[in-house]
Amino acid sequence: MNAPVHYDPSSPAYAKTLTDYDVSDPALYRDDTWYPYFERLRREAPVNYVPDSLYGPYWSVSKYKDIMYCEVHHDIFSNEIGGIQIEDQPKDMQRPSFIRMDPPKHDEQRKVVSPIVAPANLAQMEALIRERTRMVLDALPRGKTFDWVEEVSIKLTTMMLATLFDFPFEERAKLTYWSDVAICNVRDPSSPVHSEEERFEVLKEMAGAMTRLFEERSKQPPKFDLMSMLAHGPATRDMPLREFMGNLALLIVGGNDTTRNSMSGGLMALNAFPAEYDKLMANHDLVDSAVSEIIRYVTPVIHMRRTATRDTELGGQQIKAGDKVVLWYISGNRDPEAIENPDRFIIDRARPRQHLSFGFGIHRCVGNRLAELQLKILWQEILARFPKIEVMGPPVRLYSNFIHGIRALPVRIPA
Repeated sequence: MNAPVHYDPSSPAYAKTLTDYDVSDPALYRDDTWYPYFERLRREAPVNYVPDSLYGPYWSVSKYKDIMYCEVHHDIFSNEIGGIQIEDQPKDMQRPSFIRMDPPKHDEQRKVVSPIVAPANLAQMEALIRERTRMVLDALPRGKTFDWVEEVSIKLTTMMLATLFDFPFEERAKLTYWSDVAICNVRDPSSPVHSEEERFEVLKEMAGAMTRLFEERSKQPPKFDLMSMLAHGPATRDMPLREFMGNLALLIVGGNDTTRNSMSGGLMALNAFPAEYDKLMANHDLVDSAVSEIIRYVTPVIHMRRTATRDTELGGQQIKAGDKVVLWYISGNRDPEAIENPDRFIIDRARPRQHLSFGFGIHRCVGNRLAELQLKILWQEILARFPKIEVMGPPVRLYSNFIHGIRALPVRIPA
């Protein structure tokens, strides 16, 4: 049995004109109704101009090959000019970070933090990640419905964040809160803050708390945590406050949201495709490829934005210098020209790591291997314990066009 395909011909996606085709509406992702919009865009207008949206005019890029072209031509499609989200940061509240930079500054700052997720360090972290995963899973109730997001996904990612920053462990919930504030849509009534001003104030509080740690680490010999690396790195030790805020938010969100939502979305996918769940339970050696398929299928980051540095052509369309160009990873990962049967969740694909969820090129997610390791350990430990974990109802999804988030997921482990 496979999950239903979501391309309902009665969807408004097939009635609108392409000039009115605005896939930036966060409700599409909260309501999980985005599929037919991108199916039509890939087929009829892979590079589509949206003259008017809540976020201003933009180009919508929906096919795998066109997204990849933008990723590798970072000299034409800049991160620095306008940032990485379709929604512009208010000019007086902008928070630069290395992902919002072009070379050479991007390369200098990224190089400072990348050793923490180098293979040798990941090997050292594995035992701690496994110990914590076992502790969280062993505490779960049996025969009773509970929220997987709250009890597993958030707990595991928050503990990992505290370790990466060597943040006071008893205060680790602050890291999750700051991450939620950094990515939330302030128009959503359920968001932790409801204006850009509120968001900025909370992130300033975050910067204040982290500055104290930063100063403490700068006076100590270099250690192998992110705060110490930033404090001792030649390219980062003298960052202005807003750049410090931006890089902290980037590292916290990068270490939290993508992994958290893959932990939740993976369980949903295996329940939606029970034959794949059975296949995984019968052959635990498929965990590695299953993890890559989870990350593709979930696509935790919905889009990345670029800004054209000069007049150029993309997909037969003329892009002008200064135009906003939005790369819809969520669509590229469902492009049948790049990925066979992309709407099916298949844990033993021939090329499971061929996906866009981590981006590509110089901006490829710096912590991608750590995310894969956390998910791999989670599923190894689940398979060692539970015959099955059942999803008991629909998820509560995040109101966002940037993070493909799951706020709550009711599940049950049979007694």
